Amino acid sequence: MDIWIWILQGLLAAMFVMGGLGKVSGAKAQKDTFDHLRLPQWFRWITGLVELAGSALLIGGYWNTDITIAGALVIGVTAIGGTAAHLRVKDGFKQTFMIVLLGIIAFLIAGLS
Repeated sequence: MDIWIWILQGLLAAMFVMGGLGKVSGAKAQKDTFDHLRLPQWFRWITGLVELAGSALLIGGYWNTDITIAGALVIGVTAIGGTAAHLRVKDGFKQTFMIVLLGIIAFLIAGLS
């Protein structure tokens, strides 16, 4: 079972490193997304930092399981917020699916670690 957790942990960390870097660096797609979600641009930057911190904890979790749980919970709570933001603007399944899936994976990692 450990190998599956490690694989999911690595994939989740990679997804949120990419997303976090895009938010912090101010990628046009991220700016447009936050405009669509009617969220301020400073919140994009904070969200990016939280995603990068959660990813760092997941990566550190390869050496310490407690850190894995903390990182997965940070990512999972962030995913809940992202899901709520999409639902608030009445986005459809296509726009909301990925963040819901990543949140489920995060909570699975936290529960199984």
